[in-house]
Amino acid sequence: MTNVVWKRNEVESPCVQICVVHPTERICTGCFRTIDEISRWSKMDSAERAEIMDELPSRKPRLAKRRGGRSARMNNT
Repeated sequence: MTNVVWKRNEVESPCVQICVVHPTERICTGCFRTIDEISRWSKMDSAERAEIMDELPSRKPRLAKRRGGRSARMNNT
C-alpha cells in the first residue's frame, strides 16, 4: 500500500528564516516582503501570492545600498 500525501496547489512562502525588517525600506531583509504581506500571507489566494512573488526580486536592490562600513570610514579620513 502506497501512502499518498495530499498537497495543496498554492504558492509557498518565500520566508528564509531571516526575519529582520529594514528600518527605512520597511521590508524583510530575508524574503523582501512587507510586514503587511507577511501577516496576510496565509489569508491570500494563490494569485495574490504569485503577484507578490514576482515583485520580490525587484525589491532586493533597495537593500543593497550601504551607507557605512569600512569603506565609508576610509573615505572620511
